[in-house]
Amino acid sequence: MRLLMLGGTEFAGRAVVEAALGRGWDVTVFHRGRHEAPEGARSLLGDRTAPGGLAALADDPGEWDVVVDTWSAAPRAVRDTARLLRGRAGRYVYVSSCSVYAWAPPAGYGEDAPLVEGASADAEQTAYAQDKRGGELAVLDAFGEDRSVLVRAGLILGPYENIGRLPWWLDRTARGGPVLAPGPRELPLQYVDVRDLAEWILHAAERELSGPYNLASPQGHATTGALLEACARVTGGAAELRWTEPEVILEAGVEPWTQLPVWVPPGSDLHDALHSADVSRAVEAGLDCRPVAETVADTWSWLQDIGGTAPQRPDRPRSGLDPEVEAKVLAAGGGV
Repeated sequence: MRLLMLGGTEFAGRAVVEAALGRGWDVTVFHRGRHEAPEGARSLLGDRTAPGGLAALADDPGEWDVVVDTWSAAPRAVRDTARLLRGRAGRYVYVSSCSVYAWAPPAGYGEDAPLVEGASADAEQTAYAQDKRGGELAVLDAFGEDRSVLVRAGLILGPYENIGRLPWWLDRTARGGPVLAPGPRELPLQYVDVRDLAEWILHAAERELSGPYNLASPQGHATTGALLEACARVTGGAAELRWTEPEVILEAGVEPWTQLPVWVPPGSDLHDALHSADVSRAVEAGLDCRPVAETVADTWSWLQDIGGTAPQRPDRPRSGLDPEVEAKVLAAGGGV
């Protein structure tokens, strides 16, 4: 198989490239040159946001079985690339997001749930949900429904993460001491290990799948307790998890998801949207999710290999809770 990866030097794109190389695929990476592409991939340099930025791709004679695109800014960049490639690639896989569903999606929502309004394939960058839906529309316009795969990913965790969610929890438990652990402990989480996402994408390309797929682990695959206990264990066991009721955390003004990454309170619209999607279509199409302990351990190992500090995307806010705020919440709520 011949893969063209748009991006491919960080997080999800890098995982796709490494998985494809591991299968012996012929891989071309089109990127801006800010980071090295994985060894074994051929590089083409260009900036999709700049005038003439697709020149290297336009001048290259290559043809590909599948294009994979993770773009999350102005949809017009997806539009221009997809139009350029529609006669040179068999299939276009666009890594979208569950954010494309109209707010607030009900618990158990599937791929047929209502989508956000106001999205356009021709748009400049506006808001994340509209941008991702605009990217979907751009792919559908160029490749049609039968040659497009829309991967509506949920929370993505694992090695190479440059958003700061799992790395923050690992850093926090590594510091040790009492840790604000947001309850309930058995609260179910949905996420996908970036390597499982990558393998599913390649599997979808090989099987010539098409259409939209919600992509995350099935509900019950992991819980808040399993995630944080794995973090505490792998970082040396010096952390003391203090399980705290959601009401105490919210009354203290702590922001779910951002200040306490991954966690959102049960029963909220946010929890239904982020941790309760119906992913049966992706599972039936081959999605296999590794245990949460493996995701945590491998992410910790990767962090140690790069010196302990995770990269941070400049266009995303930093995650995490100030230590002083954490101490005040623990003092107010006790924790168990």
